[in-house]
Order: sequence, then C-alpha cells, then structure tokens
Amino acid sequence: MSVPHSGTEFPVELQPHYCPELAAQPDDTDWFVHDLYSFTSDLGITTIHARYSRWVIDLNRDSENKALYNDGRIITGLTPSTDFFGNEIYSDGKFVPDGEETERRLEIYYQPYYRKIESLLNERVDEFGQALLWDAHSIRRFVPTINPEPFPDLILGDNDEKSADKEIIDIALNGLKSSKYQVNHNLPFKGGQITRFFGRPEMKIHALQLEMAKTLYMDDDELNFNEQRANRIRKVLRPVFENLIAYLTK
Repeated sequence: MSVPHSGTEFPVELQPHYCPELAAQPDDTDWFVHDLYSFTSDLGITTIHARYSRWVIDLNRDSENKALYNDGRIITGLTPSTDFFGNEIYSDGKFVPDGEETERRLEIYYQPYYRKIESLLNERVDEFGQALLWDAHSIRRFVPTINPEPFPDLILGDNDEKSADKEIIDIALNGLKSSKYQVNHNLPFKGGQITRFFGRPEMKIHALQLEMAKTLYMDDDELNFNEQRANRIRKVLRPVFENLIAYLTK
C-alpha cells in the first residue's frame, strides 16, 4: 500500500519559503489516510507513506510534469506553486522552484519513494509470483476547480483497466459496490502517476488507486479524524482486501 499525499512536514531548508498560515495546515493533504488504513498490517500488507507535504514535490505526478488529464480541469503539478483553490503557497514568487530546484527535489524526495515501491513489489513477485499495489487517497467532498459537482464517495482508478487484470479490478469494484457508498470507476480520477507507472499486469504487477471523500472518515468540516465514520468504511475496505489476498494467493 502506498499513501503518497498524507505527508505534512516541510524540509528545514524549505520551510521558511512557504506562507506560514498555509503551511501550518496544508489544505491539499490526504489527512490521516495512513491512519485510516492502519488495520491492513493485520492482513500482512506493507504500507509506505509520505513524510513530506505534496507541496514539496507531488509523488503522484509525472516526473517530467506531463499532465495526467487533458480535459481542462485545474490540477496541481509536480512542484505546485498554488493549492487546489489557486492560493499562492510561497511567501515570495522568487522561491517558486525552477528547473534546477525541481531536479534536486526529484532526486532527494521523489525517486527514493519510487525506488522503495519498486523494491517492495519485486520482493513480492519473487516470493509469490505476482503483486498488487493499492494507492490510497482522499479529497475534499467538493473542489470546484477540479470538478463542478461534489465528488462521489469512492472512486476506483485503474487507468481505464490498463493497470491491473480485470479479475482483480472486478473483485475490488464489486466489493466496494456492495456497500451503501456511491462508487465510481475511473471517473473523474483514473489513477495518478503511481498507478500508471507501476501497474504492469503483463509482468504480474497490478496497481489500483482508491480516492475517497474525506467525509467518509473525517468530520463534516474535513479537519478532524472521525473514528465512528472511519470504522464504517473500514468494514467495507477490509473484506475487499481479504478477497484480493485470497485471489492473489490461491
């Protein structure tokens, strides 16, 4: 399991450059997602999650900053200068990363994350013959700069069914749809760079992304973790993982 957007820290050398009131609570964070999925360790699932904010470098964007979508939506890039709502995150425009600074951040913060995932997946393929990467995300219920309507509860992404075998996709999708939650498939998100980069079903490496509305496990203000709500969605997620594990290990 990968959780690339739950990081909230800023490197010491970069921290003074961000607007302090925004950096104190970076709004685009997938708050508490690694806590939500803490139960997966009981199932033998290894989790890797980001330490630093996506405002330092976005681990789920193309390393060459190529757009993930070309439908006119506003979506932040590899080294964003604004949040999802267009607010400038740097205290001075001169601190916005140039090419050299972007390359430095790629080397120090981005590539190690990818190398670790690659290593973990290869270990599992060597041991079991195949592997599945689950990329876990959350988002505000309504972000008008990205989508004109509120987001559904859950969005399963698999790069238009190219990042995983259909049997695996169907197990995940049917498990999610067995709940009371509204579930979309590849709309409006079909998986970011992590899903697209690592999902190589022809090599027995599968990747899925699950995006969920923050109100499924946080309060209505999307600020605080809500244990009762979290436990409700966990009761949906756990059987999905159990079924996926059963299929992968049969």
